[in-house]
Amino acid sequence: MAKELSAATKAIVQATVPALAARGTDITAAMYVLLFKDEEVRNLFNQSNQGEGGRQTKALAQAILAYAQNIDNLGVLGPAVERIAQKHVGLQIQEHHYPHVANALLAAIKQVLGEAATDEVLAAWGEAYWFLADILIGREKQVYDELGSAEGGWSGWRRFRVAEKRLESDIITSFVLKPEDNGPVIRHRPGQYLTFRIEVPGKGEYRRNYSISSAPNGETYRISVKREPSGLISNYLHDQVAVGDVLEVAPPAGDFFLKEDTSRPVVLLSGGVGLTPMVSMLEDIAAKESAANVYYVHGAEDGKVHAMGDHVRKLTFGRDGMRSTIFYRTPRSDDRKGVHYDQEGFVTLDWLAENTPLRDADIYLCGPKPFLAVFVNGLARAGVPKDRIHYEFFGPADELAA
Repeated sequence: MAKELSAATKAIVQATVPALAARGTDITAAMYVLLFKDEEVRNLFNQSNQGEGGRQTKALAQAILAYAQNIDNLGVLGPAVERIAQKHVGLQIQEHHYPHVANALLAAIKQVLGEAATDEVLAAWGEAYWFLADILIGREKQVYDELGSAEGGWSGWRRFRVAEKRLESDIITSFVLKPEDNGPVIRHRPGQYLTFRIEVPGKGEYRRNYSISSAPNGETYRISVKREPSGLISNYLHDQVAVGDVLEVAPPAGDFFLKEDTSRPVVLLSGGVGLTPMVSMLEDIAAKESAANVYYVHGAEDGKVHAMGDHVRKLTFGRDGMRSTIFYRTPRSDDRKGVHYDQEGFVTLDWLAENTPLRDADIYLCGPKPFLAVFVNGLARAGVPKDRIHYEFFGPADELAA
């Protein structure tokens, strides 16, 4: 159990809030430079997130600031801590990795803040870091143990063979994965993801998370991957990985998943490739005898990039309490309304309010960051209780993260 922080440490950490607000991204940028000198640690991170305007750097800076601001009330960070622990488990981060981060963080604080980073400040942040680290290490051990002991579960990396590869649209391909040892697989919670350790010839080792797009069945998993124009791994999977090839996979992880109790209406809202965890949820609900009152709403550019449309229609067609609505922003001439899509333009909050029971439902969202920014914040402003808004995002979280 993590040792309680001293009052002196809390006071010093709180006193650094203005400096963190002003120089937080400088500190985290310096930290990553130091951290990535270690190849083992560098391989744990998706390096593409270090680009794109420094998403990871900004996310971590906001996380550290939030930690300092709430050092006297850390209970409010509980959901964020769970999300971090799940991400760490997916990436197979272990206890021995934590000292590397501690050393890099403290060195970066000293480097950026200079004389303001006194011995007392560094000691306080060292204590604060290890307080949080001990909580994470304890939770992650618990999750690792649960995954390893569950039926079909495993520890570390397990070899899966590609049993099927299917083109879902011009930019999305599905891969059905079966264990090379032919054993059972743990039944994931619909909405969770798998982490892959992929060795690209001539490029090195990479780790990536992909949402599971199938309902739990105890035998296989399916992922559906969007080809990103500059995505090394997505292009490798699309172009190089074939049926019969083997991929290394960590157990399912993630704190975004369908509640077992679906007595309330369920709204599944997605944009682009964000449909992958939603299809897993939809399949799971459809397989039950008494399906929940489900509203599946998805937005895509057009039929060329829209994946799994026929599959979703088959799941919902003629089912009492299940309905789907597909939006195409700019339908093509051969995209037929009522067949391929239902509405033209963007999904809007006004449309959702008129056509779904927003205030009575559990709402699950997944999609690009701008999509989530509109709907997560908009739903809250519209009066939807926060505990009924569940979302997954791609890339670093703009909140507490490690």
